[in-house]
Amino acid sequence: MAALESAVIGPRVEFHRGDQFALDDNVLAALVYGATPPDNEDTRIIHVGLATADGGPAVELWRTAGAATTDASGPIRFAVQGDFLFGCLEIHEHDHGGMPAAAEAAYRMLLEFQQRQPQRHLLRVWNHLHAINEGAGDLERYRQFCMGRARGLEDLKPEYLPAGTAVGRRDRAGLLQICWLAGTQPGRPVGNPRQVQAYRYPRQYGPAPPSFSRAILLPNDEMLGSGTASIVGHESRHDGNLAAQIDETLINLRELCLAGDRVTARPQRANGRDAAVAAKVYLRRGETAPAATARILAGLPGVNDLLMLEADICRRELLVEIECTWT
Repeated sequence: MAALESAVIGPRVEFHRGDQFALDDNVLAALVYGATPPDNEDTRIIHVGLATADGGPAVELWRTAGAATTDASGPIRFAVQGDFLFGCLEIHEHDHGGMPAAAEAAYRMLLEFQQRQPQRHLLRVWNHLHAINEGAGDLERYRQFCMGRARGLEDLKPEYLPAGTAVGRRDRAGLLQICWLAGTQPGRPVGNPRQVQAYRYPRQYGPAPPSFSRAILLPNDEMLGSGTASIVGHESRHDGNLAAQIDETLINLRELCLAGDRVTARPQRANGRDAAVAAKVYLRRGETAPAATARILAGLPGVNDLLMLEADICRRELLVEIECTWT
């Protein structure tokens, strides 16, 4: 994809295949997948530790309108340009006594850092943790993470929760990595009428519900979607059936689009916003990518960039999760 014009107001995401990419001045962050990070890497380069579905290297670039400046604050690395900040925080669980305490400490650090920044409002967060489905019942690592995250975000009202994704890596055991986008102005949360808000899930899903909004509208009405899966209400659907899970997820994405259009008073469209700029797909089994790609592209009219990653999904029965960026 060609570099974006300097007139872009908000951050835009683009995906590149291969391990060669230009880290232009207007790049806020470069999330690298399936490749070893270079020596003496730029602060903006983030090695996520997720493999692409085809095993090849890829990079996710977040671009802004002008040149970004970089800095660090303790374990936090970040880049800033104008109204936007992209940050990354990595901590080791064993330094905090386990997952719940590590997640709580990480989010307290994150919020304390954000409160000092002009770009103080959290808009979008990505959580990458090892072995997300390990453990039974409330001891499952994802549930333990949710418990710690909720404690760390306890001072943040639900209406200010950012859009979010939490997926499982299969390497770098013990490392909790959190990446986020923040802005000088707050986003507007968007709910999906087909789904219970994640932060209102019932007790059966763990001691604390997941702390994120279904999507966030930026001040310029661009929309950043959370990781979306085959969930209706609060229940998973189509256990073990990838094709049916993709179809259900696409219905959820279309409903989310329509909900975003209602918030911004855009003219209603049959399938919601028809300019899904980019979609990132997490597949539990990478070998399912060819069939999944065809089905997703057919169901996401207007999408012009698609990245397929192999990752563990937050619920064991789920095989796919999709996040989109819309204009």
